[in-house]
Amino acid sequence: MGALWMLVAGLLFACMGVFVKLGAAYFSHIELVFYRSALGLLIVYLIMRSQHTGLNTRHWRNHLWRGLSGTAAMLLFFYCITVLPLATAITLNYTAPVFLTLLTMLVFKDKFHLPLTTSITLGFAGVVLLLHPTLQQNQLLTGLMGLISGFLAAVAFLNVKQLGLFGEPDTRTVFYFSLIATLGSAAAMLLDTVHSITLHSFGILLGLALTATLAQIAMTRAYRVGRTLVVGSMAYSTIVFASLFGILLWDESLPATSWLGMTLIIASGVLSLRLSPKHSLT
Repeated sequence: MGALWMLVAGLLFACMGVFVKLGAAYFSHIELVFYRSALGLLIVYLIMRSQHTGLNTRHWRNHLWRGLSGTAAMLLFFYCITVLPLATAITLNYTAPVFLTLLTMLVFKDKFHLPLTTSITLGFAGVVLLLHPTLQQNQLLTGLMGLISGFLAAVAFLNVKQLGLFGEPDTRTVFYFSLIATLGSAAAMLLDTVHSITLHSFGILLGLALTATLAQIAMTRAYRVGRTLVVGSMAYSTIVFASLFGILLWDESLPATSWLGMTLIIASGVLSLRLSPKHSLT
């Protein structure tokens, strides 16, 4: 069930990417993070009210770490998108499942599982083939920032898993992440240009916030009910969906190696489901 929820999240994150691409014509990356988070905060709060879910929690530290690591990862990722080739930025950010494999062994003290780790590595190889990332010598520092965004995303995912083990509702976890992301990006916006919002651009922002918030809820549930490494490997599905959206909406074409990469990503997801140890938290 966790893998299915992550597939839903992958589709929604890909939809979010469409709105990010549309919104980039009107707003900076910091503004997009802010509106994504602020509108998402309102949306998830309304969902919580409808479900009678309270804001009180005994796990402030985990929410804080999840919010700070997730916000920093998102800001770094959006920044890398502005200065690196898009494929490179995405590939560096999607090192998160690889880092997640190492972190789960350290935090959950889980034994190294070679078949499952191999399937995750296979998925990352598929990402590289699909996106064809490149990095110039003068982009090494920014590339390091992209790797850090992937590591911080893995830290955020691990905290999502722990909050799920503590019994925290999915919407509450997303609420506090959105709150911290809103405050952090609002502070960053003070140093940036603020563009005006039109009726058309507001529709883009609303679509961005709605798909991002629903994706966060689906992802949070996936980590709560599923095995961590399996769910992490299914996160690669976002890239497959995003590539298909590129073909459908912008008439983008993919070379044969990209289709091979897409096949490896799908194979990675299938293998992770079959190879995951049933007894393990991960």
